[in-house]
Amino acid sequence: MIAIVVPVYNDPDGIRTTLESICPLLRNNEAHLYVVDNDSTDETPTVIDEYTNERITYLTETEIQSSYAARNTGIRNTDAEILAFVDADMTVPEDWLESAFSTFRSTNADYMGCNVELTLPNDPTLAARYDHHTGFPIEQYIERQHFAPTCCLFVRREVFEDVGLFDHRLISGGDKEFGNRVHEASYDMHFTEDVTMYHPTRNSLQALVKKDLRVGRGLCQLQRYHPDRYGTPGVPPRPSGVKSPDRDLPRSDRLAFGSLSRFLTGVRGSGYYQEYITGDRDPELENGILRLED
Repeated sequence: MIAIVVPVYNDPDGIRTTLESICPLLRNNEAHLYVVDNDSTDETPTVIDEYTNERITYLTETEIQSSYAARNTGIRNTDAEILAFVDADMTVPEDWLESAFSTFRSTNADYMGCNVELTLPNDPTLAARYDHHTGFPIEQYIERQHFAPTCCLFVRREVFEDVGLFDHRLISGGDKEFGNRVHEASYDMHFTEDVTMYHPTRNSLQALVKKDLRVGRGLCQLQRYHPDRYGTPGVPPRPSGVKSPDRDLPRSDRLAFGSLSRFLTGVRGSGYYQEYITGDRDPELENGILRLED
């Protein structure tokens, strides 16, 4: 059986979109959907209740405010052999589950990332076009950085049993940290180009800034909790991602995207040093990666 885990926090529209997309796929497959609400304060729980049935389980994670803690709650509440992770606000095609499961079995993968396409709204803003351009280079992530984002990830349960769960202490970067552990344990990591999922673009500068502040904080937390792998806190890692816009773009877009990229690099740096100066150093957070049986 496959368990599909979807964490959500204060996103009623996003979780409705994702449930509307995935629910029809559960009827003819040995799959179960676990929606984990991370202590939402809006109408998100009400939306989830509308969809709960024998194939959809509604769980809550109220002790730790972390999407990774929410995913861990989903993992602990199923004994499925294969776990799939999807973000609230994503959509999938009708053959997504069947194609992904077939590829996972045929390649004998232990850890698999799917292709992700960003969808633009009508009359997209500069922020949306920039987000679409930078995209989700999943194949590069797996080949060069040994991880896939948790929005498009399939993992065998035995991998979690061996290397542990997601690091619930991280506000961002938990997908990378977990993937790096999986790689170090010599599990087979696979990218499937033929299985595509869809993620909406971030359509405002505010949304991009919010994301990059979180990413910057996560970079510092990776160093704080895993210095042997990611370096000493206080020295930010080199920026990753798209360094310069494609030359086939109109000149106006190249200039705008280049300026926006430099600005957001600064935002990540701001998030990094904010975490470095004010981040929680509670000794209880030094307990390390939780095991599946904990």
